[in-house]
Amino acid sequence: MTIVRAIIAMAITKGWSLHQMDVKNAFLHGDLQEEVYMEQPPGYVDQTRPNLVCRLKKVLYGLKQTPRAWSDKIGQYLVKSGFQTSNADFSLYVKKTDHGIVVIVIYVDDLIITRDNDADIFDLKKLLKQKFEMKDLGELRYFLGIEVI
Repeated sequence: MTIVRAIIAMAITKGWSLHQMDVKNAFLHGDLQEEVYMEQPPGYVDQTRPNLVCRLKKVLYGLKQTPRAWSDKIGQYLVKSGFQTSNADFSLYVKKTDHGIVVIVIYVDDLIITRDNDADIFDLKKLLKQKFEMKDLGELRYFLGIEVI
């Protein structure tokens, strides 16, 4: 939360617009880095072999690995798209362009985007929507009960 507040404060101070995007089913985008097994789910138990377990190929909500898998997935995509990961916070990504910088903060399944040039923000939104199903929440006016003035 500290980095979210800091980026909002920086954007307000500089007069930059803030935009928010919500990634639909974000946690289901991640890939498992290790083998994970689970019991057969109720209603899907093989009656001839009830002691077998299921090996997961993708993450599921509720796994302890799920948030990290999502973070890794979007982080890899952002780095591939020219962003650099911040050394100060793993949820902060910055991209230098000919016009200045674009800043993205990831907060669970939401992205906060700011920049001094709105045209670059719209291009970035288009790029993100090519990879992930997202809902564009537009220019940020309220976030977690904080009014952005």
